[in-house]
Amino acid sequence: MPRPKTDSPAAQHPETTETTDGQKGAVSVKPVSNAIRILRHLSQGGTPERSVDLARILGINPSTCFNILRTLVMEDVVDFNPLSKRYSAGLGLARLVEQLVTQGQRVEFAKPLLQDLAARLRVTVTLWRRMGADRIVIVSSAASPTDVRIDMAEGQRLPILMGASGRLFATRMDLDDATLQDDFETIRWARPLPLEVYREDVALAAERGWAVDDGYFSIGILAIAAPVISPSGNIDFTVSAVLFRGQRDEEGIEEIGRTLVAFCAELSKVLF
Repeated sequence: MPRPKTDSPAAQHPETTETTDGQKGAVSVKPVSNAIRILRHLSQGGTPERSVDLARILGINPSTCFNILRTLVMEDVVDFNPLSKRYSAGLGLARLVEQLVTQGQRVEFAKPLLQDLAARLRVTVTLWRRMGADRIVIVSSAASPTDVRIDMAEGQRLPILMGASGRLFATRMDLDDATLQDDFETIRWARPLPLEVYREDVALAAERGWAVDDGYFSIGILAIAAPVISPSGNIDFTVSAVLFRGQRDEEGIEEIGRTLVAFCAELSKVLF
């Protein structure tokens, strides 16, 4: 009698299923998905529900639904009324949403500061935020109020290693890691950038506290970036000055770098 195969991820972990979004090794964890569906239903409906009704409406196994609800109550994102035996969205969920909104508001508070810096330096200034393990995104941008300027669109995403900001994030990474090297090789630079040269840029950025991308992100464009350090010591944001190559000499570039470091120290008080 043939033995069942158990070497596939689905067989070893029956609560997970592979996704079809093309992400390498990506899986959908069923209990997490069900928990999100429960939270969404309770938040949108606004009416307390019994566990058995939630299980029926959402098509979840009754005992699984009960265990998820019990966990969500323990985590303070769902409330349970012992008299009616019904569940509703909890105060903890509202607090989580409030924290996200507050962070967005803080980015908005930073906008006038970015605009003032762009005017003083006569460059475009962008605020980048780390998004997960492999991406960064522009969350705010301020162009220099001059006749000739560089526009950087908010929402633009890049690989985390790319540009001047990427070199700053790379200071916290192991560039000898084979996977990281593979990621580096997939980046489409505007002009060839050997990994050894990139390593030297990263080491210099770690030494002086600011980084430069001299036309590798985009031909004809020079970017200078400094990190915004969180209270926990992480780099969650960076601020980048974007200008045309040749617009500043070496001394002018260093001056912008030092200015950005001081600016980011002040900006951290707004963002955190």
